[in-house]
Amino acid sequence: MRRRPAEFRRPVRRRLFSNALWWPLCAVAVLLFIYVLSKGNQIESRPAISRRSFRHDRIMEGLNVTEEMLNPNSVARQISDQISLAKAFVVIAKESNNLQFAWELSAQIRNSQFLLSNAAIRRAPLTVGESESTIHDMAILLYQAQQFHYDSATMIMRLKAKIQGLEEQMSSVNEKSSKYGQIAAEEVPKSLYCLGVRLTTEWFRDSSLQRKFKDRKQMDMKLKDNNLYHFCIFSDNILATSVVVNSTALNSKSPEKVVFHLVTDEINYAAMKAWFSMNSFRGVTVEVQKFEDFTWLNASYVPVLKQLQDSETQNYYFSGSSVDARTPIKFRNPKYLSMLNHLRFYIPEVFPALKKVVFLDDDIVVQKDLSGLFSLDLNNNVNGAVETCMETFHRYHKYLNYSHPLIRSHFDPDACGWAFGMNVFDLVEWRKRNVTGIYHYWQERNVDRTLWKLGTLPPGLLTFYGLTQPLDPSWHVLGLGYTNVDHQLIEKGAVLHFNGNSKPWLKIGIEKYKPLWEKYVDYTHPLLQGCNFH
Repeated sequence: MRRRPAEFRRPVRRRLFSNALWWPLCAVAVLLFIYVLSKGNQIESRPAISRRSFRHDRIMEGLNVTEEMLNPNSVARQISDQISLAKAFVVIAKESNNLQFAWELSAQIRNSQFLLSNAAIRRAPLTVGESESTIHDMAILLYQAQQFHYDSATMIMRLKAKIQGLEEQMSSVNEKSSKYGQIAAEEVPKSLYCLGVRLTTEWFRDSSLQRKFKDRKQMDMKLKDNNLYHFCIFSDNILATSVVVNSTALNSKSPEKVVFHLVTDEINYAAMKAWFSMNSFRGVTVEVQKFEDFTWLNASYVPVLKQLQDSETQNYYFSGSSVDARTPIKFRNPKYLSMLNHLRFYIPEVFPALKKVVFLDDDIVVQKDLSGLFSLDLNNNVNGAVETCMETFHRYHKYLNYSHPLIRSHFDPDACGWAFGMNVFDLVEWRKRNVTGIYHYWQERNVDRTLWKLGTLPPGLLTFYGLTQPLDPSWHVLGLGYTNVDHQLIEKGAVLHFNGNSKPWLKIGIEKYKPLWEKYVDYTHPLLQGCNFH
């Protein structure tokens, strides 16, 4: 299309006029928009101001703040601030053993407080003239305190040092408490030692006791009768064993069917025989043996006896030292090395004619008839026990070293633990599954104590893993030797276990639980009175 000549084109005056009108209109619109926005912000901000003011009023009411205290020129506020700072310096001065300076600060604090109280009584603000000397004297003392380096940084350092000292002191006290508590738990009370000596004397002096014991040996058929209720105890504590037998007999519906198999050591053998020969327990049959008579119990068969002959093991348990460090005091308890404590893993060998037996510790009390234990179905398991995994610290990872690959690969760390002290053992299943051989396997692999440190419960957890039938918790109530136990649990419990250091026959026994045990002790017995049992 061809373009027109210049003389025939339209003039551009109208376009210039329209542009000149458009720009002022845009500017007016922008200014109007900005004005509207600013007004809106003012309207929205007004309630916030009122809310903030209301909130400040509430804070002033709660803190009992006056207008004078908020006044930047307030003399009372300056004096109050000085008093607060001076009180902090008084504490620091006393900690630094600068008692003279602490006294001067305290005196000046009293002067300042007296000035404030007078102003409050007359209901008039303090003037600069009447408070100038007080403020001046306090300022000098505060400046002097700063020269003594009584500042927050110094105080923090001193407090840290004091806290560290207190922690070291507390650690030392806890260690001593643990040591003395362990010693108290391991001690043999004089009265108990006296009873053992007197019973031994009676045994060898009174031939009638020996004849009575020999006459009781004619009841061998009863000791092997699997239709009766057989209980076993491995102990060297005569009185504690007597309480177990007596409480079982008194709460049994058929005491004539109850048979107790007691195993002790050579030292207490005569005393144990004498006590159970001269006392009757409602017709309960009692057999007493000593483990030294078991010919099969030797180092070639029993790993524990073999390990005790090792010099390193002897140093660890008896000298209190090892290659790595000192042996913790709790690991040096003689009971962990006593063969009486390990006999529980050889029950089929100790009682070859029995098919089922209830194992009892000597620190228990029986409150109910236990004949129902012998009719329980263990579902082809070997061990019937009450589980103790209500809290996490009674699971397997608490007792075993799960950093060891042998433990980690064979056992669930969250498996539920259970308790020794009242256990139903199916000896037929025990022999069939060679449980004692399982115990030997793990004991031989713990020569260096890397699987577990001490006691019979850890190897028991390994030995009876997958072979334990959980029992109703009311059969066995634990904790009466170290903690508080719910009263209702105690009332329902068939067996009460004083596990822990606070045994009821010791002075450190828990007083409120002692009567549960003492009611089965005949304190009128001449031998007990002669040995000052009370």
